[in-house]
Amino acid sequence: MSFVKVCPLAEIPADGALAVEVDDTPVAVVRSGDEVFAVSDICSHAEVSLSEGEVYNGTIECWLHGSCFDLRSGKPTNPPATQPVATYKVKVEDGDVYVSLDSED
Repeated sequence: MSFVKVCPLAEIPADGALAVEVDDTPVAVVRSGDEVFAVSDICSHAEVSLSEGEVYNGTIECWLHGSCFDLRSGKPTNPPATQPVATYKVKVEDGDVYVSLDSED
């Protein structure tokens, strides 16, 4: 798996998200409690930036229509979104966040 350094952990707001790009792919790096996640930064319903939404209870909410996506699975937890967003592997080392776009297959 190929990990890319995307930001210092300190740049991600507590229970918030930061928009980054990994190999021209928009990614939302999200801090929820003590965990860090990475999901596609494009809502599967309206194609707007998820990193601009609210983070709570292990989800990120699209600011435009209110769909929430589970940060572990990418699956929508409420309408209007019906399609999941991609999720990516994350690791934190020495205060920096790394993301891998590689599939687990």
